[in-house]
Amino acid sequence: MSGDQKTALRPNSLLPPKYQEKLHLFAKSSKEVWKQFRKNRGGMIGLGILVVFFSMAIFAPWLATHENPRSTSWATVNPIYSPPSLEFPFGTDDYGRDVYSLTLWGSRASLTVGIVASVISMVLGTLVGVFSGYYGKFADEVLMRFTDFFLVIPWLPLMIVFVMLLGASFTNVIIVIGITSWPSTSRIVRAQVMSVKEHTFIERARAVGAGDTRIVVKHILPNVFPLIFANTILLIANAIFSESFLAFFGLGDTRVISWGTMLEWAYNSGAFTSFAWWYILAPGGCILMLIMAFYLIGDSLDEILNPKLRRR
Repeated sequence: MSGDQKTALRPNSLLPPKYQEKLHLFAKSSKEVWKQFRKNRGGMIGLGILVVFFSMAIFAPWLATHENPRSTSWATVNPIYSPPSLEFPFGTDDYGRDVYSLTLWGSRASLTVGIVASVISMVLGTLVGVFSGYYGKFADEVLMRFTDFFLVIPWLPLMIVFVMLLGASFTNVIIVIGITSWPSTSRIVRAQVMSVKEHTFIERARAVGAGDTRIVVKHILPNVFPLIFANTILLIANAIFSESFLAFFGLGDTRVISWGTMLEWAYNSGAFTSFAWWYILAPGGCILMLIMAFYLIGDSLDEILNPKLRRR
């Protein structure tokens, strides 16, 4: 047997052939999405901003000027409310702490809340939307009335009530944001599932004996996932704003540095009346820029992954 024949008989992957094909199709579709995404100026700007903030969060221990930016011992060596300078790029706060270091460390908490809370919201919204849209009738009626209950009540007061009941710990804040922001996802997923389940390939799957679980996992979710993914990106921006809102009103975990906590400290210390604009601009500007970045990316992905919104 020749060397070429031996090579042909040798398996080129540990994965079974059907998974190799799926992986190949996924890579091909991902490459196509990236090709279209690169042409979207807003999406690329948002991605660039996002890379900067993730770099800040990852490399905070090396970029920050102090290991413990909350240490009040800085007040003995640094001037309070010092404006931005070469020594303190973002100025100092009322304790003499470097606002630059606080901002770097705060990026970790804000991004963690945004990502984890949006994943919780995505999972809950997807489960409710899939069950409601696929089974319909009684299940749809019950789940949609439950969803309407959360949609009718303003989400900010609802979050405040939940945080006061559960306690203002960092974990509880993430959970509360996640469980109060899923209704919009469930509505979107339900509408898409109701559309997909009417296609002929779903009828063929039922005809060959495929059960509901297999149909949902193998056929419904793959067709709904792009829309879920784009919506989850937008939910991250909403979660970051929610955490900042709760922290600013004293409902965040004061043991964890976040941009919302920094705004609360700035307000309580009188930075607004002392014209210490740098103490407000650093966390406030970061929140606005990060939210804008996620909205730009989410809008671009929604335009690419949803053919109905794709530009002509």
